[in-house]
Amino acid sequence: MRNEKEMLELILTKAEEIDTIRLVEMNGSRVSSTAKKDPFQDYDIVYYVEDIDSFLKDHSWIDYFGERILLQMPDQMVIPPASSRRKSFSYLMLFTDGNRIDLTLTPVNLAEKSLKSNEARKILLDKDNRTTALVVSTEDPYRISNPNEKEFIDCSNEFWWVSTYIAKALWREELPLAKNIMEGPVRDMLMTMLHWHIGIRTDFKVSAGKGGKNIQKYVESNVWNKLVRTYPDGNYKNIWQSFINMCDLFEELSIEISQTFDFDMPDYGKNVLPYLEHIEKLPQHSKDIY
Repeated sequence: MRNEKEMLELILTKAEEIDTIRLVEMNGSRVSSTAKKDPFQDYDIVYYVEDIDSFLKDHSWIDYFGERILLQMPDQMVIPPASSRRKSFSYLMLFTDGNRIDLTLTPVNLAEKSLKSNEARKILLDKDNRTTALVVSTEDPYRISNPNEKEFIDCSNEFWWVSTYIAKALWREELPLAKNIMEGPVRDMLMTMLHWHIGIRTDFKVSAGKGGKNIQKYVESNVWNKLVRTYPDGNYKNIWQSFINMCDLFEELSIEISQTFDFDMPDYGKNVLPYLEHIEKLPQHSKDIY
């Protein structure tokens, strides 16, 4: 497996060879001060280029980076659909030595705007000294920020409102729909509340990471164990139990957040949880809910 020095030399050599590549950025876990180093870390690279179309006429130029196991070009895909408004183009490359490069071509005239966005990044090459005139943002986009009361109440409202859809889908035995809602909008709200809990414990100085991957580092073991118990299998009884576990943890975290920031504590959970527990016990083929 090629080491980091070899990979960066490869990436920079290509950028130096092609005159229309004017600026090279690396972002992602390899430039994060909190990310744990391991062999699965990608090389997240941006080439800021002139005349992007010249690169796209013949994609074979990327063969230079090595023999691949798989290539994806998401910007020319129809499933999932590519964004019609995106002006960049990405090559996602997994190589036979285990390395991976996520290489994005971005028009150089978009560099100023892009470099000001919140992103942990490192400039590897700057042919035109563009970055000397810019305040390049190196903030972690996943860093937790403290909530305001409106955000807190909306998060709570969304969690409990959409939870009723899970109960309905479980009662109807619509397994894919129930799992989709539970692992989508409802879990998103639980994670939001959990991030605020972490923020309180760390004075809002850390990042939960992409997809919450750093959560276990920052929560108490009992909170982590409660979170683990919110992930069910495909058994309806187990899903119901994990769902109720999720509701209990969300309510516990909500109380902490409201008390810490002196927010009004909405009574959504107190009202909705008994309804959910009622639906769980509601006999099949019932003609009425109550």
